[in-house]
This record gives sequence, C-alpha cells and structure tokens, in this order.
Amino acid sequence: MTTTHPGGTLTLADDLTLSRMGYGAMQLAGPGVFGPPKDRDQAIAVLREAVRLGVTHIDTSDYYGPVVVNELIKEALHPYPHDLRIITKVGATRGPDASWNPALSRQDLITAVHDNLTHLGVEALDVVNLRVGGLLAPTDDSLAEPFAVLAELRRQGLIRHLGLSHITGTQLTEAQQIAPVVTVQNFYNIANRQDEPLLTRCADEGISFAPFFPLGGFTPLQSDTLTKVAHSLNATPQQTALAWLLHHSPAILLIPGTSTLSHLRENIAAADLTLPADALAELDGIAE
Repeated sequence: MTTTHPGGTLTLADDLTLSRMGYGAMQLAGPGVFGPPKDRDQAIAVLREAVRLGVTHIDTSDYYGPVVVNELIKEALHPYPHDLRIITKVGATRGPDASWNPALSRQDLITAVHDNLTHLGVEALDVVNLRVGGLLAPTDDSLAEPFAVLAELRRQGLIRHLGLSHITGTQLTEAQQIAPVVTVQNFYNIANRQDEPLLTRCADEGISFAPFFPLGGFTPLQSDTLTKVAHSLNATPQQTALAWLLHHSPAILLIPGTSTLSHLRENIAAADLTLPADALAELDGIAE
C-alpha cells in the first residue's frame, strides 16, 4: 500500500491527521442517495482503491442510503487501517419517499450517533459534523442546543472531534463557545465562493474547510475558462477544479465523490496537478 497521501496531509489535532484529498462516499448509494448501489462489488472496490491510493479521510453519513453507505464502508474496510479517519454527519433523516428531513432533537442526535457507531463498527467516531441549514444555503437558526448534545457525547467518549456543516460564521462562533470545532463543511467551489470570508477565517483559526459539491453537484461546473486552462494542462476540467481548491487555501480538504474506479483515480490524480501562476490567475477570475 502506498505511503504517499494525495495532496499531502492536514493535522487538526494530535490524533487527527487527514489526507487533503479525501473521498466522499455519498454516491455509493443508489439514485438520489437512496437505496442500494447499482453495483455493490464496484462500490466495495472503490472504497478499497481509495485507501490503497493513500486516502485517509472518508466522508459519510448514516442517512446516505440510509445506512447503506456506512455498511459498505464497514464491509470493505473493517478492521480499519490505523491511519484511516471516517468523518460522519448527523442532523437529518431520510423518509420512505427519499425525502431529507431535519432531525436535530436531543434524542434524534443520540440515536444517530449510536447508529453510526453500530453501522461503522467502531467504539468512537473520529469526527461528527452537525448538519444544519438548507440543502445549499445555511440558515441563521441557533445551533447551540443540538451542538451541546454532541459536545456531551464527546465528553462521554463516543465522539473524538466535532465539526459543522451548512453553517454561517455566527453559528461557528456560537459552537466554539460550547466545544472545539475542527472542521467546517459548506458549499464551495471554483465558481461559487460566497463563503470566502468563512474559508479565510477557518484557515486563520486552524479549522479545516471541506467544500461539498467541489465539482458543482447537481449543476456540474461549466466554464469556458476552466475548460481552456484544463486543456493547456492536459487535464480534465474536473481535475483542474479540484487542483485549484487545493492550491487556493491550505485549510481546504477535498471530498469528491464517485461510484466508479475510473473517476476515483482521475479525482485523486488531481492532487498531483501543478497549476502555473498564469493558470491560477485565469482560474481565480472565474467567479469574479
């Protein structure tokens, strides 16, 4: 197995070092992140290949599937490599119609943490992100009550570290008054940089920033400039967009998702893509 971690590593605590190029497991579930994968054997193979290629940072949730993705991770990788860190999130459930429903009550969160422990087959969760806000945009609601529940579970030893997803700077400050925050996961990519001030703050405070939908998500990135620069680098636009994120801030961790081996390898190869100054300047202008 390789000892090189794609994109290098980022250390957030004495017991928390993550490969900057991680893997987002959401797409291993069926269509709409619901139900079993189309190809279970390939899903298992993708997880094992990610680890073989040096990824030590897997992003997941028990509501992917639901349960399906965490059970795939356990089947593929348990007993886990000593340096693998699995980051999960709580704060929502799935309805029988595949709907995404908030689940932020005390009992919801306690149940979610215990379910993640069971389905991943671990005694403590490396990182638990509290998911608040809407699908793409955060709300201004207080997160003190649900975050305090997770802080309590951390004190009990069921969670090692805490993070946040879909949040504002005000909510980050609110959470930090309750317990340390090691990571923020918000919507951000080369064409959508509304959270630039929050990213800068995270970098200044030693908090990692993991963009979800780093390649656009439901509306894949499309830019003539991105395509042109990618062509000049003999890379794909997707690889170039991922490489830009790694260059843009040392706080960024990547969690691109895929359900195929070819796309996985393509994504991970982006960590080795060098962006010359003129290419960076062109890419920086995309969102202006």
